[in-house]
Amino acid sequence: MAKLPAISLVNISVRGVVQGVGFRPFIYQLATKHNLKGWVCNTSEDVRIEVEGAARDIERFLRGLRKQAPPLSHIVDIAVKAGTPENHEKFEIRHSITEEGKYQLISPDIATCPDCLREILDPKDRRYRYPFTNCTNCGPRFTIIDDIPYDRPNTTMNTFQMCPECRREYDDPLDRRFHAQPNACPACGPQLELTDSGGNKVDCDDAMTKTVELLKEGKIAAVKGLGGFLLACDATSEKTVNLLRRRKNRPAKPLAVMVVSLNEARRHCEMNNEEERLLASPGSPIVLMKWKAESAVTKAVAPGLNYLGVMLPYTPLHHLLLRETGLPLVMTSGNISEEPIAKDNDEALRRLGGIADYFLMHNRDIYARYDDSVMIVERNAPTSVRRARGYAPYPIHLPYQSRQILGCGAEEKNTFCLTRDNFAFVSQHIGDMENLETLEHFVNTIALYQRLFRIEPEIIAHDMHPEYLSTKYAKELADRENLILVPVQHHHAHIASCMADNGTEGPVIGVSFDGTGYGTDGNIWGGEFMVADYKKFTRVTHLEYLPLPGGALAIKKPYRTAIGYLQSLGIELDRQLPFLKNVDSGEIDIIRSQIENDINSPLTSSMGRLFDAVSALIGVRGVIQYEAQAAIDLETLAAKAFNESARYPFTVTKHDEINTIKVHDLFAAILNDLHNRTPRARIAARFHNAVAYMILEVCQSISPRASITRVALSGGVFQNRLLLRKAAELLESAGFEVYTHHQVPCNDGGISLGQAVIANFNEEANL
Repeated sequence: MAKLPAISLVNISVRGVVQGVGFRPFIYQLATKHNLKGWVCNTSEDVRIEVEGAARDIERFLRGLRKQAPPLSHIVDIAVKAGTPENHEKFEIRHSITEEGKYQLISPDIATCPDCLREILDPKDRRYRYPFTNCTNCGPRFTIIDDIPYDRPNTTMNTFQMCPECRREYDDPLDRRFHAQPNACPACGPQLELTDSGGNKVDCDDAMTKTVELLKEGKIAAVKGLGGFLLACDATSEKTVNLLRRRKNRPAKPLAVMVVSLNEARRHCEMNNEEERLLASPGSPIVLMKWKAESAVTKAVAPGLNYLGVMLPYTPLHHLLLRETGLPLVMTSGNISEEPIAKDNDEALRRLGGIADYFLMHNRDIYARYDDSVMIVERNAPTSVRRARGYAPYPIHLPYQSRQILGCGAEEKNTFCLTRDNFAFVSQHIGDMENLETLEHFVNTIALYQRLFRIEPEIIAHDMHPEYLSTKYAKELADRENLILVPVQHHHAHIASCMADNGTEGPVIGVSFDGTGYGTDGNIWGGEFMVADYKKFTRVTHLEYLPLPGGALAIKKPYRTAIGYLQSLGIELDRQLPFLKNVDSGEIDIIRSQIENDINSPLTSSMGRLFDAVSALIGVRGVIQYEAQAAIDLETLAAKAFNESARYPFTVTKHDEINTIKVHDLFAAILNDLHNRTPRARIAARFHNAVAYMILEVCQSISPRASITRVALSGGVFQNRLLLRKAAELLESAGFEVYTHHQVPCNDGGISLGQAVIANFNEEANL
């Protein structure tokens, strides 16, 4: 910056997450500290500042602005422009300015800060045990906002009029509740109410105290949180957890547990420093961590698994529940199966009345549904498994300027993505697009993001699968609005998503492993090696095509996949194999006939299905109760033999310029080990080693031909931590630069990001 005159004035624009995070009081205090006059205000685009004073003081102010900003702020850009001094008499905070077409970044909801926690635990404080305590450093943000700028009239707090004490805090720039939009207290804010499953109010002196009693008695409570209802119960009671499972129709899928503190979490899980930091971070996600055998949490919470999903309380209400019950509590989404989380009181009573015994509700409305985020720490870095509360709608930064595009995502674990400028706004987890309720949630949330970020898409990107609800929505929207429609191949989208997550544009060797993705040849892909960038991809190698007898039925019953694979590979099916002991002989004959006559047996190159087949073949899991259960159980078993170095053979053959990975020898070797009574854990570990070396050897064969040494690993199979670790270590030892996911999931929750970035570079869309 050029040398400033003795008395100067500068105009400053700060963009990023700088509203609702205490930024204006920070500016007020910083300006006052450095004897500067002027003003600060929010706009629909930024925080604008005008400061006037001595040049040296302005320089100090600018240094402080960059280095001392509030911890929850995320500054993207600071623009400084010199102006003409105006002889300001003081520094003031001005009213917000609404500007047509402008947008700003919105803060995710933030976990309760230490100051607010101290207040709700202090009997002398006026907010003692008040479950809606918050300040500019914590509390609801995204879930209560209807429009920008982020001011109280644009939130669901607009119906609550602040009492004089709350108003004083709200108006005082030196108070940490200055312009905290959800600011409230017991005298003027939202209130709790406890009802039974029929919606009848429970007669009690204190709804929180009564709920605590009921949870201790083994009851199931639906608790209204930040983004919807959570179903809560005693996590140490096998009987209660199994009752919740029966009512929720979730027989085996893992449930999340909330514990009162980091110390309590250490009693249940082995935790490294990065996991502890993540667990206690403002995003406060569910973190999947190694489960201690001595944990008091019943194994019914996550049957047969090594990892437990744990989170800390992230609202005052949760803090009070956990402290006063003295129990770890199951806290799982308030829904049935894969429906959206229930957010409104009447809706919750209607949808969850058959699950919860009681409902702890409140009268602060929720605008955006918001599931809990799920994270792991892998290779010393936080990695998203499900991106929602605490992270969305903060954008992914793109390494280019994007057009305004909507990526509609996949069928399962759906998210959508809206882009503009150099931001990709990946939505919170929407869910599996299998019902009208989820589709309605999808459509409503798209409308909210478009309004908040002032995006009017000119291009719509979608998966190539013609039957996905997201595909049908994209086509209908494009027809109705006369927009450009760009179909994107599923596995290309996975790789592009990983590249965008890492801020690189390629080209890369893409390894895309998942369960199901519609291929350009009409077959089901899922074990793919490609050379890719944002513009195009070339499929170079894939797992050989094998049949799925019964199609979707084979996915639910992996033993069918195992039978189909063996027969198709020409391996004699020994009906004495242990995995067939519970399979009816007539069904085996039908499966074999389906393969022989090519009846309802679609071909797949899926790595996910290969994991399923091996899991079934060695007797780990022949029938699944939730997605990827067979593969998860196989990984759990393999971890017991992590020192195993042997691996099964495979071959790679060239056909029509595309290499094919053949697995006949792999299956034959597994059958030989079964015959020799090799421990199943060693078989599972050898299979994992084989897949890791498969990745290495294929990448090594592609690299010199393509002159590429960068590898992107994406697709749901890479949620397998054992495989990811082994593959990445092998690749890096061989000199490859390895990209994995961090900000968005490697599963289909990251697909929408890949679709949007590919569509931006689509040649037809850019004509």
